[in-house]
Amino acid sequence: MSRGKDFLGQPAPENYVAGLGRGATGFMTRSDLGPAREGPSEDQIKEALAKRAAQLGAAPPTAYGATEKKDDDDDEDRFQDPENEVGLFAGGAYDKDDDEADRIYQDVDEKMDRRRKIRRLVTSPPSSPKSAARPCPFLRETGWFIVSLARCRTDYRLETEAREQKEREEYERNNPKIQQQFADLKRALGTVSDDDWANLPEVGDLTGKNRRTKQNLRQRFYAVPDSVIAGARDATQLDSTVNDDGQQTTNGSSADSVDGTMTNFADIGAAQNKVLQVRLDQAALGSGTDAGAGSATNIDPKGYLTSLTKSEIKAGEVQVGDVKRVRVLLESVIKTNPKHAPGWIAAARLEEYAGKIVAARNVIARGCEYCPKSEDAWLENIRLNENQNAKIIAANAIKNNDRSVRLWIEAMRLETDPRAKKRVLRHALDHIPQSVILWKEAVNLEENPDDARLLLAKATEMIPLSVELWLALARLESPENAQKVLNKARGAIPASHEIWIAAVRLQEQMRTIGDGKVMKRAVQALAKESAMLKREEWITEAEKCEEEGAVLTCGAIIRETLGWSLDEDDDRKDIFMEDARASIGRGRYATARAIYAYALRIFFHKKSLWLAAAELEKNHGDKQALWQLLEKAVEACPKSEVLWMMLAKEKWQSGEIDEARVVLGKAFKQNPDNEDIWLSAVKLEADNGQTDQARELLVTARREAGTDRVWIKSVAFERQLGNIDAALDLANQGLQLYPKADKLWMMKGQIYQSQGRLPQAREAYLTGTRACPQSVPLWLLASRLEEQAGVVVKARSVLDRARLAVPRNALLWTESVRVERRAGNAAQAKILMAKALQEVPASGLLWSESIWHQEARTQRKPRSLEAIRKVDNDPILFVTVARIFWYERRLDKASSWFEKAILLDADLGDTWAWYYSFLLQHGTEEKRADVMSKCVASEPKHGEVWQSIAKDPVNASKSVEEILQLVAKALE
Repeated sequence: MSRGKDFLGQPAPENYVAGLGRGATGFMTRSDLGPAREGPSEDQIKEALAKRAAQLGAAPPTAYGATEKKDDDDDEDRFQDPENEVGLFAGGAYDKDDDEADRIYQDVDEKMDRRRKIRRLVTSPPSSPKSAARPCPFLRETGWFIVSLARCRTDYRLETEAREQKEREEYERNNPKIQQQFADLKRALGTVSDDDWANLPEVGDLTGKNRRTKQNLRQRFYAVPDSVIAGARDATQLDSTVNDDGQQTTNGSSADSVDGTMTNFADIGAAQNKVLQVRLDQAALGSGTDAGAGSATNIDPKGYLTSLTKSEIKAGEVQVGDVKRVRVLLESVIKTNPKHAPGWIAAARLEEYAGKIVAARNVIARGCEYCPKSEDAWLENIRLNENQNAKIIAANAIKNNDRSVRLWIEAMRLETDPRAKKRVLRHALDHIPQSVILWKEAVNLEENPDDARLLLAKATEMIPLSVELWLALARLESPENAQKVLNKARGAIPASHEIWIAAVRLQEQMRTIGDGKVMKRAVQALAKESAMLKREEWITEAEKCEEEGAVLTCGAIIRETLGWSLDEDDDRKDIFMEDARASIGRGRYATARAIYAYALRIFFHKKSLWLAAAELEKNHGDKQALWQLLEKAVEACPKSEVLWMMLAKEKWQSGEIDEARVVLGKAFKQNPDNEDIWLSAVKLEADNGQTDQARELLVTARREAGTDRVWIKSVAFERQLGNIDAALDLANQGLQLYPKADKLWMMKGQIYQSQGRLPQAREAYLTGTRACPQSVPLWLLASRLEEQAGVVVKARSVLDRARLAVPRNALLWTESVRVERRAGNAAQAKILMAKALQEVPASGLLWSESIWHQEARTQRKPRSLEAIRKVDNDPILFVTVARIFWYERRLDKASSWFEKAILLDADLGDTWAWYYSFLLQHGTEEKRADVMSKCVASEPKHGEVWQSIAKDPVNASKSVEEILQLVAKALE
């Protein structure tokens, strides 16, 4: 049984359109058609119909006269579809219906054409009177008139059609069709080779829709199978299984050893501690010492660059895909603009980055061929090649760029023999004699000073405006010749301040600087040339001279330029002091000393300036200079007891007791009623064992300069000597004169308390609190007396009345919390602490008490972080954080926090004691000695434990070192 034809092999029925049944229709847009243009002419339609009939093998159509073939020059492919080289209707079947439709349209077109011609003939008048016939009455009745009129109309029609044809040709010539515009280019495409077609770049589709689609394809996610999730879950379990071969395996020893997925809770805890530590450091930096600099976040440029270096990717870790994408981009760059040297350099460095050094050399070699005038490309080529090849490349580079200083320098550095280096530089100087860099390199290569001097002399002749060359020549000459050289340099460059400074330094070297006349001339000359520097720039130059050892030149610069551009109306004293502090901060003490000396010449009687200068000499000078300065200071300010006492103290500490007494005697004459001088004299005699003289001085002081402070020192002096009755008697006498002196009430109560007379001590404290209700230490002593007597309720009552009298006081709140804690009332202590932190939230003492005594060890560090955020720069809180790190064995962190606390307040003795106690366990002998010396220099006076030990009469004669050791032992 024979099968029929296959469906796909059968011909389609007539008028069949694929997909029409399901609604699919074709469409075209204006971008497909191009700009609008006129339709085909009649001849073109006839020719197209005849051609299509010949291609289909059908009978030629009868419409439009298609069978008649005309020999014209029209382009056969004029109306072809650009997407179909055969024709728009090449696949259609031409039947009888099509031919009948074409004839009907032809008839319609011909009829419309005749109608248009008749309308033109009837409605259009003749173009000129000469062309129209002028009939006479005799011929109007005859046929001659009709013939003449027909001829005229025929002539007019031909003239009109010719004019329209001319206008149409003119319009087509001025507005050519797109096909005509590109006709010559289409013919030129025939000469394009296959290689050129293959090298055409692909045009990427950059439309938003396709770009988003490709991005979505790259970011496509796939569902993870359940087996993978289960495997990841079982990988962290520690279970044992038995294999088929009888061997036992454990997840913890097999799987974990391979991929390391076992959970390590110790590492997690360490990571949490590290994160918290970083937060503490950030909080300290945000609210600590950097706040004084006006910046909450500081970036270390060196550390930043180090972190960038650590983040670099090694050649073996380069992402291949990234390199390929960048390579394609750079190849496009260098192909588009081959004369662009940075593109070649980037392409070569990409290959070097990818580890292909040979490819990098080839790329940069091509770049040098395309960009022979680019010194950057040649330098990169030299860098990528070995020494011998680099020399050849450098020679070629110099041939193309003989005026490039960088290429000559690089060529010189490639040479290893000094003579070869000199030869290269001499050739370079022949080409570029005005290059300062080349002359300097040539001088540096000379080992003989005489040869270098000759070179510099020649260099200054060639480049007379180079300050560097003149100064270098002056340094090589003898002092006498150097003066001549500098004089020539000043003549060549009169506006150079460097030459004038070099002249002053030369005078200092020759020890003929004198009164600084050269610097005065320098200021006058520079001002005349309008080349005078600013004050700040002169200070910078002075600091440079100090750094290089020219101290006298530094002083001369400051002396002649510090007051430049400052008027008398300006606050010059504050400006000078600020300049000196800035120089001290930069470690330029000679400059600061010169600034103070200049300021004291203008403000001779200003005590603040003398004190600042004395502080500078005390910290960074010698004793003789300090004594001389203080002697001048007391002459300038004889009524300043501070300067007198400072001078006496310096003499006394140096062992000059007699001279110290002389100084105090002079001070008495200038300030007869000053209590500070009297007390200084008493301290001097008491410390040297002259108790009788000290007592007599106190008696005289009470009579001559009777103040509450003199009475307090008298009572303390007798207590130190053990004369309790005399001390008590002096206290009573002083209270009769000064009932508002709280320290006298405290000393009276302490005397009774030391004798065991608690009722009298209680009466003294209570009377004192009524007379001095604002004295916090007096309230604290009264409370501690009641607590010592075992009456906690009364101690609590005293503190309640104290908080009412002195609200918002951290010491009183802290003592209340401690009373409850020592009494065992932990819950009440927490309640009081909560109230205290609400009333005084910025107290480091309260936060320290809460963190150390009311928080669990695991919560201390988070609590300290919260405290640092709320409290701004509190040394007590910083000491608490340091102790937390200390007990966690984070010794470096603990040390840094102790030092931060000392920087915040060096007068707090407890901070020094905690730090010294820490160093006793974990520090070196040198570090302990350094801390001890700094503590002695600071002479701390405050601190809870420090004051309680330092003011004990038993420890009155002890030094700062001994007090520090006692406090450190008490804190343990």
